[in-house]
Amino acid sequence: MATEGEYESILCVKPDINVYRIPPRASNRGYRAADWKLEQPDWKGRMRVTARGKVAFIKLEDKSSGELFAQAPVDQYPGIAVETVSDSSRYFVIRIQDGNGRSAFIGIGFSDRGDAFDFNVALQDHFKWVKQENEISKEVQNQNAGPKLDLGFKEGQTITLNIGQAKKKDGPKPRLQGTGGPGLLPPPPGGKIAPPVSSVSPNHIPEVAAPGNASQCPGNTGFLLDLDMPSSVPSESSQATDLWGDFSSSSSSASNQSQQSSSWVQF
Repeated sequence: MATEGEYESILCVKPDINVYRIPPRASNRGYRAADWKLEQPDWKGRMRVTARGKVAFIKLEDKSSGELFAQAPVDQYPGIAVETVSDSSRYFVIRIQDGNGRSAFIGIGFSDRGDAFDFNVALQDHFKWVKQENEISKEVQNQNAGPKLDLGFKEGQTITLNIGQAKKKDGPKPRLQGTGGPGLLPPPPGGKIAPPVSSVSPNHIPEVAAPGNASQCPGNTGFLLDLDMPSSVPSESSQATDLWGDFSSSSSSASNQSQQSSSWVQF
């Protein structure tokens, strides 16, 4: 049963409910709504289904004032507190109780079949939750009843922990750079390797004297002479002169040979 101090939750509210006085059950075959005077209900009002703890309550109240007409506590469903009739899904038989412990069975009916379905589902969901709570409490009791594992230290018992010195993590590895030096991309695979950069110090800047001032910079005289000297490659005119020179030399040698031959003829 419900205990004091537990909050009450609302499971279902239906604004229209009909209440009937039903005759005693004639046999064990169940109740039939056709035996009631369905066109003349004995009372009309609203119904609220609430829950306090594991117990559900079907409350019949006045529509305008909210005054309680009757109340039926339900501790299990399906059960004797709420029963369905054999010939309709819109009518039920409930057991109402007063504060003095007296009880009576009355019939209730809904004008809409959907309201009857909601009433049935609200009770089923509540007692499904009650079943789960009972199973959880049983598991907890079984765990508490079993032997407990004692992990505490006995009197005088000690424990020794050998904690090795943590290894220092290696620093970040130096990033490999390409052959072209920092800031340059490495050569493509299979390509030719560029010649090495000159070993001249980047801080050394050669001094170049202005033209006409070679006498003022004796150290740069060779550099200026190299610029003024003609190219060592012979020009076309010189090559032509040399060729004709060779030809003339060859012709002179030929004339000498003819003179010698003529002299031999004369001889």
